[in-house]
Amino acid sequence: MLVAGGGTGDSTIFLAEQLRHTNAEIVHLDMSEASIEVARQRARVRALDNIEWVHDSLLALPQLGLGKFDYINCIGVIHHLEDPDAGLRALLAVLKDTGAMGIMVYAQYGRTGVYQMQSLMRLINGDGADTRRKITNTREVLTAAPLTNWFKRGEELFNDHKFWGDAGIYDLLLHSRDRAYTVGELYDWFEGQHGLHIDLTYPGRGRSAYLPHMLAARGQPQFLKSTQALSPRKQLEIGELLSGAVIMHTFFATHRVDAKAPYGNLDYVPMLVNGPNGNQLSVLIRQNNSKSFMVNDSSTGIAGLLDPGRFGAHIAKHIDGEGDFRTIFARVRTEPEFRASPLTDDDLWRDFRPLYDFLTAVDRLLMRHRNAELPAGNGVANAKNRLG
Repeated sequence: MLVAGGGTGDSTIFLAEQLRHTNAEIVHLDMSEASIEVARQRARVRALDNIEWVHDSLLALPQLGLGKFDYINCIGVIHHLEDPDAGLRALLAVLKDTGAMGIMVYAQYGRTGVYQMQSLMRLINGDGADTRRKITNTREVLTAAPLTNWFKRGEELFNDHKFWGDAGIYDLLLHSRDRAYTVGELYDWFEGQHGLHIDLTYPGRGRSAYLPHMLAARGQPQFLKSTQALSPRKQLEIGELLSGAVIMHTFFATHRVDAKAPYGNLDYVPMLVNGPNGNQLSVLIRQNNSKSFMVNDSSTGIAGLLDPGRFGAHIAKHIDGEGDFRTIFARVRTEPEFRASPLTDDDLWRDFRPLYDFLTAVDRLLMRHRNAELPAGNGVANAKNRLG
């Protein structure tokens, strides 16, 4: 694993902690010695010995002799480079053909107010102000700006300037090089220029943050029928504009389309995370008489019409993060109501698809191959809860 532009170590420590009981090797690369030292101290506190520390530029990756990586994490880095595509090419030079990258870049529409405030501060600060004066001026503007100011209108979308002090103000509103992208531009860049496959997943909300039929689920307006007939890319482009709240694009990028866990393969193990377990989900479905019902999550803004299908409650009951679909389907078939007319795998796959699509869209269901190694004693579902 490579964490490119690892900074003070958030992603590095997360990966190293989650994978400490495996033979995984994590490389933390950053240009700042001070940031690397902070990350080192965090690793010492947790007694992590599976990290290699590299003080160098992301752009130097092809010449560093680090080998090829199964996974590359690059969060909030390449959009600050003078040539972001040079950064992407450097990452691709050390990515295995079967590997994946986790990328975050800024999103254009959700940061509209940020870029207007950046333009305002460049005009106010001019060329002569030092860093301290720039930050002071920005604090004063944030206090004095009228509510009609676009940044003030959308300020609830941003926390950096509130929680991270001067560093947060500088990074959000005074950064000298800050590039943002639309969904369409990402597709043109990653897929069009480099032949990669991308899969968007917004923190805490998954793909649902981009899906028109979930963003506008209440009332089920008629226009959703036409949008759902469009290509996945077009739907995501519409969703970004419809939402207005996507301030960053986080996504996986792969060389191969089959790098993603496939639907319809009995050898995969489904895991429910960040929400109800299998039994709880089954009870919820039964409480709604196994009919479609509206799901609303006020903490994440997720909303959508959940179609559990005829067998959803039966399948969910057996999802425990251990059994693969072959095992789950076999258990369903042994239930008394299905013994007289046995269900085929195709019957169950077809019926489970709408529920699967909903759960994966909100990042509540993940899949792994049954032969994939999991960290001993700290499964995926619990890893996030153990890190501060």
